[in-house]
Amino acid sequence: QVQLVESGGGLVQAGGSLRLSCAASGSMSGIEVMAWYRQVLGKQRELVAAITRDGSTNYADPVKGRFTISRDNAKKTVYLQMNSLKPEDTAVYYCNVVGISVQGYEYWGQGTQVTVSS
Repeated sequence: QVQLVESGGGLVQAGGSLRLSCAASGSMSGIEVMAWYRQVLGKQRELVAAITRDGSTNYADPVKGRFTISRDNAKKTVYLQMNSLKPEDTAVYYCNVVGISVQGYEYWGQGTQVTVSS
């Protein structure tokens, strides 16, 4: 059974740092894009950062220069290093994986809460 297991969320003061991890378990091959999204209650889920299999990255404007996405293809794991955190970064963060095996697929993690206090 395929599963995305997230870790690393929590409570931090403004200006602090957190590192999120998301590991894909089970039979998941052909991963193309790994990404992090976030969602605030009552608002739409939004892309935070994405990274392709060859390492190309894309960031949402509000996090550019503060967040860094990386991945370990051998471990099927994606990371999000979050520095200089702001209260407006408070949200549930979701891991997302898109790939192609026998057919295309997309999976979501269960979400991890990040709370930044002022």
